[in-house]
Amino acid sequence: MFDWEDLRHFLAVAQGGSLSAAARALNVDHATVSRRLNALETDLQARLVDRLPRSCRLTALGQQIFTLSAQMEASAFAIERTARAGQTPLATKVTISAPPVLAANFFASQLFAFRQLHPEIQLSIASHTHRVSLSRREADIAVRLVRPTEQSNVARKLGNMPFALYASRLYAHLKQPSDWEFIAYDASLDDMPHQKWINAVRGERPVVCEVSDITSQYAAVRTGIGVAGLPRFIGDADPELQRLPFDGERFAPEIWLVVHADLRHAAPLRTVMAFIVDIVGKSRVIGA
Repeated sequence: MFDWEDLRHFLAVAQGGSLSAAARALNVDHATVSRRLNALETDLQARLVDRLPRSCRLTALGQQIFTLSAQMEASAFAIERTARAGQTPLATKVTISAPPVLAANFFASQLFAFRQLHPEIQLSIASHTHRVSLSRREADIAVRLVRPTEQSNVARKLGNMPFALYASRLYAHLKQPSDWEFIAYDASLDDMPHQKWINAVRGERPVVCEVSDITSQYAAVRTGIGVAGLPRFIGDADPELQRLPFDGERFAPEIWLVVHADLRHAAPLRTVMAFIVDIVGKSRVIGA
């Protein structure tokens, strides 16, 4: 009988398309993935993967094994979710995946308040720029800034997070909009809604610097270097910043709370979700 861990490494290779991608996904080294893949092929006495210089390609048999393996993995995660949903004691750890802007600037500051109310639950705040899989138990709960589409999940809209333009009150061109220079992302992130909005608002006005995340853009705008588009709950709370008028569309991405359907009735998760609904509703994250 083959080793399930060998099969799990094969799955990562098939999904990632290379040994290196599988190694990153599994947080192991390249040699471990290769060794596990070789062991599985030896146990099955068949070649499952053609190893190319920069990628891996499944053989015909490998594709069949991959399909069956994916079904096995889905069943394994379903067993974990079923067991998790049946837990009645609250004492546990709950992982929340959130965009970096909310993880760093909102949820981290709520950890103490939650601990005071529910000392039996350990919160784990995971800052993710990508969409995690709740089916694969990459997190228990997700907060997202786009409407969820997975049919296996249950979602609730918490509201909208409005953005505005800000500059330091000491910014040299504060009163001359035609001279504003903007803080933006680099061109590789031009498809991001936030970047599209900033580019539309600035028009032909220049970008003074490129910064890869909102929290760092906030730090940059406080230096007086230029104009940034920030969530209003961040910008309005800083007395050193001035909210600026501008023409054009407003930007207010939706905020969604997401949980896998199998876990929506699990007592620890319900406790955490109720807390999230309450603190977001009472906070300045959702603006008028």
